[in-house]
Amino acid sequence: MRSTDISEGGLETLIVSALTGTTASVKGAPADVAGERAPLAGPDDYIEGHRDDYDRAHALDLVQLFAFVRSTQPELVGPLSLETDSRQRRAFLARVRDEITNRGVIDVLRSGIRHGPHAVALYFPLPSPGNPQAAIHFAQNRFSVTRQLGYSQDAARRALDLAVFINGLPVATFELKNTLTGQTVAHAEAQYKADRDPRELIFRPTRCAVHFAMDDREVRMCSALSGQKSWFLPFNKGHNDGAGNPPNPEGVSTDYLWREILAKRSLADIVENFAGIIEERDARGRITARKPIFPRYHQLKVVRALCADATANGAGRRYLIQHSAGSGKSNSIAWTVHKLVGLEVDGVPIFDTVIVVTDRQVLDKNLKDTIGGFAQTARLMGHAERSGDLRGFIESGKKIVVTTIQKFPVILDDIGSVHRGRRFAIVIDEAHSSQGGRAAGALNTALGGAVIDEETTAEDRILAVIEGRRMLDNASYLAFTATPKNKTLELFGERYEQDGEIKYRPFHLYSMKQAIDEGFILDVLAHYTPVSSWYRLATTAEDDPDVDVSRTLKTLRRYVEGHDHAIATKAGIIVDHFIDQVIARRKVGGEARAMVATDGIERAIDYWRAINAALAKRGSPYKAIVAFSGTVDDAGEQRTEASYNGFPSSELEDRFEADPYRFLVVADKYLTGFDQPKLFAMYVDKTLAGVKAVQALSRLNRARLGKSEPVVLDFRNDSAVIEAAFSDFYRATILSGETDPNKLHDLKRALDSAGVYALEDIESIVVLFLAAAPRDQLDPVLDACSVYYETLTEDEQIAFKGAAKAFVRTYAFLVAILPYAVPEWEKLSIFLSLLIPKLPSPSSDDAPIDVLETIDMDSYRVEISAGMNIALVDEDAEIKSVPVGTAGGQVEPTMDQLSAVVREFNERFGATDFRDQDRVKRFLFEELPEKIGANGRVRNALRNSDTQNARIEHDRAVDDELLGSLADHTDLYALYNTDRVFKAWLQERLFAASRGAASLRGDAT
Repeated sequence: MRSTDISEGGLETLIVSALTGTTASVKGAPADVAGERAPLAGPDDYIEGHRDDYDRAHALDLVQLFAFVRSTQPELVGPLSLETDSRQRRAFLARVRDEITNRGVIDVLRSGIRHGPHAVALYFPLPSPGNPQAAIHFAQNRFSVTRQLGYSQDAARRALDLAVFINGLPVATFELKNTLTGQTVAHAEAQYKADRDPRELIFRPTRCAVHFAMDDREVRMCSALSGQKSWFLPFNKGHNDGAGNPPNPEGVSTDYLWREILAKRSLADIVENFAGIIEERDARGRITARKPIFPRYHQLKVVRALCADATANGAGRRYLIQHSAGSGKSNSIAWTVHKLVGLEVDGVPIFDTVIVVTDRQVLDKNLKDTIGGFAQTARLMGHAERSGDLRGFIESGKKIVVTTIQKFPVILDDIGSVHRGRRFAIVIDEAHSSQGGRAAGALNTALGGAVIDEETTAEDRILAVIEGRRMLDNASYLAFTATPKNKTLELFGERYEQDGEIKYRPFHLYSMKQAIDEGFILDVLAHYTPVSSWYRLATTAEDDPDVDVSRTLKTLRRYVEGHDHAIATKAGIIVDHFIDQVIARRKVGGEARAMVATDGIERAIDYWRAINAALAKRGSPYKAIVAFSGTVDDAGEQRTEASYNGFPSSELEDRFEADPYRFLVVADKYLTGFDQPKLFAMYVDKTLAGVKAVQALSRLNRARLGKSEPVVLDFRNDSAVIEAAFSDFYRATILSGETDPNKLHDLKRALDSAGVYALEDIESIVVLFLAAAPRDQLDPVLDACSVYYETLTEDEQIAFKGAAKAFVRTYAFLVAILPYAVPEWEKLSIFLSLLIPKLPSPSSDDAPIDVLETIDMDSYRVEISAGMNIALVDEDAEIKSVPVGTAGGQVEPTMDQLSAVVREFNERFGATDFRDQDRVKRFLFEELPEKIGANGRVRNALRNSDTQNARIEHDRAVDDELLGSLADHTDLYALYNTDRVFKAWLQERLFAASRGAASLRGDAT
C-alpha cells in the first residue's frame, strides 16, 4: 500500500514539481531527439535538468548551456563547435569557467563573456513594460532544476539534493532535510560544513550565488562556503515578530522559497538587481576583500514592497521602515536606491533623482561606500559636499546623490525653481527628529523651488516659505531607522484608526526580536554588568552656604566620576577585564575590540590617556584610539583626534581593524552608524537613555563567525533605564495619538499676552528678514523687546522663554505635515527664532556658589555587580505623540546647606564606612587588594578550594601584608590587631573584593 513520502526525496519531488509544473521523476526527464531535456510546460515553469548533463570539470550543465546558445545565437554554434567535443568547444567551456571564477557567476550572467572575436550572451534580462522583443528574449532563458547532482570529480557518489541553473550556469544549491524523519535545517547546515568540500569547483567562492540549507519549517542561506567557517544566515519570513515561519494553511511552511523567491521573474530580479560581489576598500581606495552577497528575505520583501507601492502610486508618498540595527540596513538602502532609479511607468521614470540623506558623518561614509560597492549603482552616484554639487550631478546624469542632512543648506542654496517639475525620492538613513525641523525645511524649500520675485508681497513670501517647508508632493520620503521616535512615526509612518484612536505604524518591520531570535544580530543585554561607584567627599568651605540640592548633587557626581583618581581606577578595571576576560578567552577568535563610551570629549581624552597608561603598566602590546570631531584646547594648544592618535582621521577605522589598537574611546562619534563586527565589549561611563542607549549598545550586536555573548560593563546607568530604552524598539513601535496643532494657538495666545512684543514688531522683523535687510535694521526692534523681557519677574521670564522655544520647536515639526497654512504661525516662528537668542537667562539675586571649589575627594572605589540578562517584554510598544509644551513658571529649587548636601551625597554614594582615621585609603583599597590578588597561594585557593578554605588562606595573606606595612601604617596595624570588629569587617571586604577580581579573571570556583 502506498503512503505519503515523508523522506527528503518527497520534499525534493514537491519542490521540483512546483518549479517545473509537472510530476517530476527521481531520475529526471528523458532526452528528446535533439539532445535537449523536456521542454517547458509553461512560460513560468522550469526545465527539469538531468544529473548526467552536468560537466564536473567546468561546473556547467552542458545541455542547458548549449541549448540556450543554439536558440539565441545560432551563428556561434559553428565557431564554438558546440555540436562536437573538440578543442574549440573545450576552450569555450574553459573560458566560461574561468570568467565565472574571476568575475563571479552573477556578473557573467549579466554581462556575458568575450571569447576570441566573439561576444557571447549568457542571459537575457527581464523586459521593461511594452517591450515585446525583450519579452521574447527573456522567454528564451532556460531556468532548470536538477535533482541529486553529482558534483565531485573524485567521488561521483557525492551529490547535492538540488541545484538551480540559469542557461546551464549554477546559481543555487540545496541540502534538504525533513523534520518528520527527525532531521532539521541544522543537519543540512552541518552537512554543508562537514561534507561539502569548498575546494570542489561548484562550491568555490562566487561560482554559485547562494547555498540553501532547509527543511519543511526553516530556511538558511550562505553566499560563500568555507567548511566549518561557513556562515549561514536565516532566510525566513518571521513569525510573531520573531524567528521562523508562520504555519502555511496551503502547504509546507517553507514553500515560499520555491513558489515566491525562486519563481523565474523573482530569481531573475535577484540576479539582475540584488546578488553580486561587494568590494571592500581601505582608506586609500585599495580593494581589501571581495565578498559575495545575496539578499535576505526581509531585505527582498521591503525593497519589492517599496517599489511596488511607488509604481502604483507615484511620487509624493511617505514610508517608515523599522529595521533593527545590524540587520543589513545599508544594503537594503543600496538595493532600494538602485531599484528606485530604474522604476518606470509607460517608459517615464517615476523618480528623476534619488537623494540619500544621512544624519552623521560616519553614516555618510558607510552608506556612500555601500552604495558605491554595487557595480550597478556606482556609475550613477555622486557624493554632494558643497554648493553646486547637486545641480552638477543632475545635469551630468548622476541619478543618485548621497549627502548628510547637515550639508543640505549648503549644497542646495543655488537650486532655485529649476527642480519644481522634477520628481525626487528622498531616502533617509537613521531617520530621527532632525529631519522634521528646519534642516528638512531647507531641503524641501530647495527641491520644491518656491519662486520669489521683487513684486511679491510679504504675505506671498510667507506663504511661499510655508509651502516650501512642507513635505513635497513631488518627492517620496523613505525613512529607514531601527529606533523610530514619535516625530518620526508621525512624519513618515502609516496613519490608521483603531478603536476610535489615530495611530501610526511602520510600513515594514524587521524587529530587533526577530533579528536576535534568528541569530542575525547578538543580544547586547544578555551579559550586562552594572558597576557601582562608592565615594566620600569632604567640604572645605569656611562657611556653610545654601545651595540648590538637586543641581549640587549632579555637580558633585560629575566631579567625582571625572576625578583623575576615579578615571584611573575605572581605566584599570576596563583594561583588566578586557585582557583577562576577553583577550585571554580568545573572544571573536582572538580579534575582539572594545569601545569605551564617555561623557564628553575631555573625558574621552582622559580615558584614552588612562587606558594607555594601564596597558603599559601591564606590559600589554595593545593601544587605545580616541575619537572625536573638531578641536579641543589642551593646555593652550588646539588639538584634534589625529594629533592625539598620531595618524590621520581618515585612517581611524582601518587602524582600529588591526593591532595594536584594541580600544576605541569615544564621546559621541561612532556611537551611531559604526559597523565593526569585531566589537565585543563596551565600557560605558556616559549617561544613556532612550534612542541613544539603543544606538550606542547596538554597536556590539553585529554577528560574525566566532563571536557570541558580547559584554557591557556600565559605570553610569541603571539597568531599569536601559531595559526601558530597548523595550520601545524590541518589536513594532506604534505611535498612539497625534500632535494637536491647536496647542500652537494656546502657546501663541500666552506669548502675545506677555507684552514682550507687539504685532507690529513681528510684521516689521519678518518683512525685513525676508527682504534680506542688513542686520542693523533688525537689531533695534529685537533689542527693544529684549529690554522689556528683562522687566518681567523671574517666573514670567521662564514662562515666556519656555513657551517661545516650545512654539518654534513644535511649529517646525507641524509645518511639514499640516494640510493648511497659518501665516501668523510662520511669522511668529521667524520672529521668535531671532528673538530667543537675545533673551538672557533668568538671573537670581544670589551669586552662584562654585561648589567644586569647596569640596575635595576623600575616597573612591568601585564595586562590580553580578552580570545580568535584561529580558525584554515580548509585545509591541506604544509611544505617545509629540508633547507640545505649555507656558509655565520656574520650579522652586530645594535649598540646603552645602555640608548637608555633601553628607547626603556621601550617604548615597559612599555607603562603605572606611574607618581609616588618617584618611589614606589608597593603601586599603588599591595597594592591599593588588598585593593579595598577586599572591599565588590566594589565587590557587580561590581557584581550587571551597569557600571556607579559600577564606582561611586569604585572611592569612591579609595578616602577612599588614604586618609588612607596620612601618608605614602603624596606626592602621594597631587598629587591625586591637579592634576585632574592624578586623572582621576589613577581612570580609577584602575577601569579597578578591573573589570579585578572581571572577573577572575566571579564577573563582
